[in-house]
Amino acid sequence: MKKFTRFLLLPLLMILIIGGICYYIYLPAINIHSREFWIFLFALCIVATIASLLFGSRPKLKQNGKNLEMNLENPAKKNPFFKASLALSLALLAIYAIGSLLSSPIVNAKKYRELIQIETRDFAQDIEQISYSEIPLLDRDSAALLGSRKMGSMVEYVSQFEVANNYAQINLNDAPVRVTPLEYASLFKWFTNQSQGLPAYIKIDMATQNAECVKLPEGIKYSESEHFGRYIYRHLRLRYPTYIFDTINFEIDEEGTPYWVCPVKDFTIGLFGGQTVKNVVLVNAITGETTNYKTKDVPTWVDRVYSANLLVSYYDYYGTLKHGFLNSIFGQKDCLQTTEGYNYIALEDDVWVYTGVTSVVSDESLVGFVLMNQRTAETRYYSIAGAKEYSAMASAEGKVQNLAYTATFPLLLNISNEPTYFIALKDSAGLVKKYAMVNIEKYTIVAIGDTIADCEKDYITQLKQNHISAEVLDAAKKTVAGTIEKIADCVIEGNSHYYIMLKGRSGIYDVSVAENISVVTYQEGDSIRLEYTEGEGAHIVSAILE
Repeated sequence: MKKFTRFLLLPLLMILIIGGICYYIYLPAINIHSREFWIFLFALCIVATIASLLFGSRPKLKQNGKNLEMNLENPAKKNPFFKASLALSLALLAIYAIGSLLSSPIVNAKKYRELIQIETRDFAQDIEQISYSEIPLLDRDSAALLGSRKMGSMVEYVSQFEVANNYAQINLNDAPVRVTPLEYASLFKWFTNQSQGLPAYIKIDMATQNAECVKLPEGIKYSESEHFGRYIYRHLRLRYPTYIFDTINFEIDEEGTPYWVCPVKDFTIGLFGGQTVKNVVLVNAITGETTNYKTKDVPTWVDRVYSANLLVSYYDYYGTLKHGFLNSIFGQKDCLQTTEGYNYIALEDDVWVYTGVTSVVSDESLVGFVLMNQRTAETRYYSIAGAKEYSAMASAEGKVQNLAYTATFPLLLNISNEPTYFIALKDSAGLVKKYAMVNIEKYTIVAIGDTIADCEKDYITQLKQNHISAEVLDAAKKTVAGTIEKIADCVIEGNSHYYIMLKGRSGIYDVSVAENISVVTYQEGDSIRLEYTEGEGAHIVSAILE
């Protein structure tokens, strides 16, 4: 009984205690396809080996002449538990190493290349010219800046909560927005506020640059800043112990209810290779209620099932493994890869990842670009030779080098049926000051403007000057006539403008004095006729006198 307690019971008790604590903290999926699970098992074997040394060896005093010597029993000699734990550790290492090799592109190049199916499409047909109200003018950093400023103005929240760093871009009622929850400012603030939960989330309209703190009738109880059972990852693990979750995303549905969108990984090549998404678990962030969907059955309001990095890796496998793994390393014949960055565009009520495609040889040109749907993984390829994104950014910055503005990563737009990089230019404080349009195929054509309308006008002029067909869509320009209800002058960055409101219309028409000097003669009650282009804000549009 003493040997049983010493050799087996005490080591097992130590394994259970340490293993239980580690499982509760690190939450590995109990799944042979999870690398974290194998690491967890190996760690338990190490604990078992150490435990067998601690409890299987006892010091003995031995008389050696006039001196006492202390010897330790050999654990492998009398303790089979030591032998078993050591052998199991080595076996796990061998299985992990062999499984990693057999799951890699080295022996599965064809399978990796077939992870996606790519359809070649026509740019002008797929990507229509969109109105200014649909263009996301802000990048993630600018959105985070607006979110922090909005939070600073919320006096009742600012001392207790902070803005989480999620800022996922989604489509909400056909408008590009970024959303992020609040989080507890500290552990002590969690103790004092956790009973009510997180009271709001931040929503930023990427087109109008409007930041809104959306207050909830009932607080968010499940989030990444919670602890114990309401910590979102622990909440998921206890309900789905075998699921391997990818990065989870914070989204809201059409009614503004907050959810956590939790993609479930599946591996189709060996133990660890060919990652895809087989399920999506939606967690109501307020109630914690979970719903499990197959990928094809996910509600259409969900925008982010496949992460951008996963989709980009799919194309990199497709582009580099055409002639096998060795060719991708040495000969590199016909090898293509994605460019250094990516961005998001709204298309067909989904969010698509955009990135350029270039050769594996280091150069500054691209051979085309791909669009990848984050909800369905549908991938489209467009063959367009031109400048890489960072080359276009450098061209835009060169136009305003005296102002030291920095360019954001470009958006892909269709301007007059020309594939065009749209770039926001920010000052040192992170505020958008100007806009740039760079022709992808001829990136020496760079237009700069204080407004999008000004930028587009300059861009189209340059297209015509360079004998590039510029089909201006007349449908984008509209006329309006009416009686002036209100008129007010203002100065914007040194330029005089008049804001005009017409009776019976909710819009505000912005008329530049420099382009329409006669506007200064108009007063309230006068009749006026304007030509305007819809767009840059929800209520303010650029206009000129007819």
